Amino acid sequence: MKCPFCGHPETQVVETRVSEEGDFIRRRRQCGACEKRFTTYERPDVNFPTVVKKDGRRIDYDRTKLIASMHLALRKRPVSTEQTDGAIERIEEKLLNLGVREIASNRIGELVMRELKKLDKVAYVRFASVYRSFEDIDEFKTLVDEVRR
Repeated sequence: MKCPFCGHPETQVVETRVSEEGDFIRRRRQCGACEKRFTTYERPDVNFPTVVKKDGRRIDYDRTKLIASMHLALRKRPVSTEQTDGAIERIEEKLLNLGVREIASNRIGELVMRELKKLDKVAYVRFASVYRSFEDIDEFKTLVDEVRR
């Protein structure tokens, strides 16, 4: 692995740790030239389905977009990082288990809404109000009434 500081092509692994969940490996490395240390993470490489947007464009699945939308909906809500990470893992597991090569973006949105509804009702309403592009207050009221039941 190339050193991110000086670009030297040879680095040495000085420490290796498996995460508590066992889903990635953390390695501490040291450059053979400048002797600076840095961390790398090793994760399994899986093929998520291509996301088909409403306008027909096809884009690669991007985990950071999923995380960002979940965090935005859950902002200032009493939901732990562990709960959020678990929801993201469940969504990704469902995406992989579908066994499809392409998936509509609205289907991913529905998976997100299902997880948010379990985690926090306010976050669910926040996400749904943007995701479903409410045109008037009656649509919003209908959603809130649904959550109250």
